[in-house]
Amino acid sequence: MSDPSQSLRVVEALLFAAREPMPEAALAAQVPEDTDLRALLARLADDYADRGVNLVKVAGGWALRTAPDLAGALQKEAEVQRKLSRAAVETLAIIAYHQPVTRAEIEQIRGVSVSRGTLDILFEAGWIQPRGRRRSPGRPSTWGTTRPFLDHFGLESVDDLPGADELKAAGLLDAAPTPTPLGPIADAESDTLPEAGVEDGSGTLFEPPDENHE
Repeated sequence: MSDPSQSLRVVEALLFAAREPMPEAALAAQVPEDTDLRALLARLADDYADRGVNLVKVAGGWALRTAPDLAGALQKEAEVQRKLSRAAVETLAIIAYHQPVTRAEIEQIRGVSVSRGTLDILFEAGWIQPRGRRRSPGRPSTWGTTRPFLDHFGLESVDDLPGADELKAAGLLDAAPTPTPLGPIADAESDTLPEAGVEDGSGTLFEPPDENHE
């Protein structure tokens, strides 16, 4: 029979050493089969609840993250990070809410053209990746978000993105309803041809975007 205390230490060490959130399957592979992994994770989450780092479930896995209430103490580190331009933020938001989406569809929603540099910045940051090609004339490339995107924004999945009511309450969206020009895009997955080597929606594998970022 497995030793719960030893398994707890193993899981804690794995989470501490991990560079990205660890799925439960990866953790389970490192402990005896009869280990109650979820009980161990719940115990660890409780142990870390009042400490400087917390155990949280994010981007489909588990990770140790700085306690939210300590953000002020880490403000100096946050200030030196390069901020995204407004165009990049808007483009990332459109991709997150309408993925998989083409460059032309992004431009239609924003009402202005999208420069290659904007997509390059988001791709190099690891927040977006190619998600295949549309079954339409020209077979334009589509884009979607990645696991690092979910990890950075503290989301378990894209289903956790704030809705319209939450955005309005935060003052990030006009109170008056705004029609979305490309509402059906979010349901266009069946019209997309997957890229070779890209795990659909996993965000773990990347391919360089086409030179002509369509």
